[in-house]
Amino acid sequence: MKPPRVLYKYESLATQSLANLKSQIVYFGSPLQFNDPYDCAINPSIESPSDEELDAMRNSYLKKPDLPSSARIEFETYDYPQLREIFVRSARNALNNGVQDFLKTKGVVCFTERNDDLLMWSHYGGKYKGFCLEFNTSAELFQKVKPVRYVRTIPSISVTSILNDHGSVFSDLFCTKSDAWSYEKEWRAIHKVAGTEFGYPSDALAGVYFGPDIDRQSLEIVCLILAGQNENVRLWRGSRSTSEFKVLFEEFTYTSHLDAKRKGIIK
Repeated sequence: MKPPRVLYKYESLATQSLANLKSQIVYFGSPLQFNDPYDCAINPSIESPSDEELDAMRNSYLKKPDLPSSARIEFETYDYPQLREIFVRSARNALNNGVQDFLKTKGVVCFTERNDDLLMWSHYGGKYKGFCLEFNTSAELFQKVKPVRYVRTIPSISVTSILNDHGSVFSDLFCTKSDAWSYEKEWRAIHKVAGTEFGYPSDALAGVYFGPDIDRQSLEIVCLILAGQNENVRLWRGSRSTSEFKVLFEEFTYTSHLDAKRKGIIK
């Protein structure tokens, strides 16, 4: 599934977020730091395989030339209940190991389709005092982003999916969240190493949206960083709507103090 033309990333006003902006990087953080305890740590149930599925898996393993002789004897002689127990146990172990490995080693960076959500400005945008980055998704960074799937109940997974195509299963699992978070409209990219800094070209950053409560000095710091490396980025000042529970934005042009003096705007 292709991402929308632009995606957004909320930032609080912190030294690290400013350094990342200056270096033009996004950070793949550890999912252990996420505020949702189920995020990337779902423990799905495993569907009991049918007799037909057991036959298919048994035949698949018996065709492997490197199958140990002891395992071959088991596959040839065990009845369905015994095979079912073996395959379910193997799937559970593979699933648990995959989840633990992901939590300990992998990195995730999160984006959203929205730049005006009140909860997201509160949770991720420094309580309205931060900023929100707008990215063109044609950049390399977004070639492998996946949409988060929001569900009402914890999913179940078939044994065959886990044992035969666990890469796809885990990829889907780590992009699944409770529908309580559906307002985020999230997309995410996953890196094999947590803590990775991934650089993006200047033209990937299309705009910056400032929270309604950001102070003037902080706004100027961000604008000065951008002025030194991205002359085409668009700037938007946020304000609270007086008729809706919503953040509104108005585009503006930033002129530094020195430029204003040169142009005679101030003395």
